[in-house]
Amino acid sequence: MRRAVADMVGVLDVGSFSARLVVLPRGGSPLEPMLTHQTRLRLDRDLDAEGKLRPRGIAAISAAVCAAAKVAEKNDVPEVYSFATSSIRDAVNAEEVVAEVAKQTGVRLRFLSGRREAELTYVAARRWYGACSGPLLVLDIGGGTVELAAGQGEQASFARSLPLGARSMTRDWLPHEIATPKRIAALREHALAEVRAALDDVSLKEYRAVGCSKVLNQLARLAGARPGRGQELALDDLRKWIPRLAVLPPARRAELPGITRQRAHQALAGAIIAEVLLTVSAGRISVCPWSTREGLLLGMLDGVRPERLGKLQAA
Repeated sequence: MRRAVADMVGVLDVGSFSARLVVLPRGGSPLEPMLTHQTRLRLDRDLDAEGKLRPRGIAAISAAVCAAAKVAEKNDVPEVYSFATSSIRDAVNAEEVVAEVAKQTGVRLRFLSGRREAELTYVAARRWYGACSGPLLVLDIGGGTVELAAGQGEQASFARSLPLGARSMTRDWLPHEIATPKRIAALREHALAEVRAALDDVSLKEYRAVGCSKVLNQLARLAGARPGRGQELALDDLRKWIPRLAVLPPARRAELPGITRQRAHQALAGAIIAEVLLTVSAGRISVCPWSTREGLLLGMLDGVRPERLGKLQAA
């Protein structure tokens, strides 16, 4: 017998490095999913010089979505919210990609705006830390964008998305394997101006800074944090690593603690952006394992339709 729609919720998150399906039972938690399925991707390799996804990348996305759909069907998951992150959303041929994937799989990928991603990431961080944690400033470094959100309640009262993602900054500012101090300083100055302008009308005094991304998680490990809960990343610790990352090619960076082979080429840009975020947030952040995907799942567990999740209390 097929389960009722209300018995479970599912999300398929298609990003640059993986397509991940997560299904939770009604009343469950992202800490204990009833079903997960992941297909590895390397869409960063399939973007051409004009920012278009090549046919090989589109085929890989279709295969990953098809595999996830078959797993969901086999396990009687009645509905899955499928969305793609900035690696697809920002591609020059994004609509073509969505249309081709839909044609091949029957699944139409949806896009969340950067601001909506920021709102949902805030929802996830708020649930992770709880109401007693006080005001939160939530920071998320993605491949194409950086999301910022802040608030004191269940929903964010402030959300911004900035074009400062680790992949984009690597392409635009640090295209060579070895980066010069001049290029690093230029990127730092650019990012700091963007972040300060975005936060100009927000008072961050007494806000707890929380980082929600694999980039920040890996940098915390690099700077000495142990795996598991309670990780933190401090500005002074991170600054020691930036000049070291700058003189290492990606293959050598991947040998460092916490840096994966897939993300090694953008680790330096991610570290510079993280340094900027730490500079404007009192020099220390707590690392949260939940992000946009978990924000979606948590809202869906509460019975809220995905298109209504995470909306700001005030426009």
